[in-house]
Amino acid sequence: MDFILNEEQEMMKRMAHEFAANEIAPYASDWDHNHVYPQACLDKMHELGFLAIGVPAEYGGPGLDHLTQNIVAEQIGWGDAGIATILVGSTLLATDPIHAAANEEQKKEWFGRMVNGELAAFCLTEPGAGSDAGGISTRCKKVGDEYILNGTKQFITNGGTAGMYLVIATMDKKLGSKGMCAFMVDRDTPGISVGKVEDKLGIRTSNTTEVIFEDVKVPAKNLLGKEGQGFYIVMKTLDLSRASIGACATGLAQRCLDEALAYAQMRTQFGKPISSFQAIQFKLADMAMRVQASRLLYYEASSLQDMNVPRFSKAASLSKGFGGDTAMYCALEAVQIFGGYGYTRDYPVEKLMRDAKIFQIYEGTAEVQRIVIANDLLKG
Repeated sequence: MDFILNEEQEMMKRMAHEFAANEIAPYASDWDHNHVYPQACLDKMHELGFLAIGVPAEYGGPGLDHLTQNIVAEQIGWGDAGIATILVGSTLLATDPIHAAANEEQKKEWFGRMVNGELAAFCLTEPGAGSDAGGISTRCKKVGDEYILNGTKQFITNGGTAGMYLVIATMDKKLGSKGMCAFMVDRDTPGISVGKVEDKLGIRTSNTTEVIFEDVKVPAKNLLGKEGQGFYIVMKTLDLSRASIGACATGLAQRCLDEALAYAQMRTQFGKPISSFQAIQFKLADMAMRVQASRLLYYEASSLQDMNVPRFSKAASLSKGFGGDTAMYCALEAVQIFGGYGYTRDYPVEKLMRDAKIFQIYEGTAEVQRIVIANDLLKG
């Protein structure tokens, strides 16, 4: 084990944090309150290569390992959880199935478009299938050398802004997980439409929509892996992506600590800074302990991925589950330290609290992470 980041990791961390501090954090509150999709900010992220951090070097990307990718995700999460969600939803979550199952031709197409600035979206969740990924209803039927897709996906990150969709569908719902397939689908394919744009509690800078498929014809060459391998691809993808969500959550938690620490040293009551009171000091210390533990958990999960350890589901769920809980805990404590001011939009912590909640919900709820962890423990 080595807890010292290498030169490249330190450089990427510094570059991502400076970008978050200068180009994201000062404007995130206005974007949030005014429902602004930060396209200009995303264009700058593309210029710096952030929107392709999951692309291997041989396909034109930076070729970063998982740990370095997630270090970048943490720093962007420090700036704004919504923009971090755009980033992770495209270059990590929607790219992980390509790593897991794509052939050479598919990789060249997908990664090449991503390097050129296109966003991607992972289309799994449906109105009737969230935590139960095996219960999806979107159908795929093979006709000649094409598959016909019909169904509706819900809560899709980048649903209305992506140029590429990674779509999970079933040949027959009666087959359960054995009937699932994964497809690469071009956004401009006839029959695809974007439905309701969600008006969310938090991460309001990210685009979250329904995506509707009506007799969408997808070339058979766009099938990832083989028929029936979709569930495996989904599970592999979630294992890979959960550490990334843990990293984003850690970034938000660190921002809560930074804001609370600065405010506690500035705010005076009874003639002295509130940071001099033990009750506040203990809150800050508890936040710091949890942030560091959350960071080490995503470091571990990311490192296991980089070492190609066959099974890292528990480590991924530990990272995502604890990271989400830490983000929510630190956000609540930050609001408490700010007191009445923390409950107003004049200060950043009310937004951080609204943003934090999603980390206990998406990419597998806090409860699902505990199921994964417990199953691993019980199976020995």
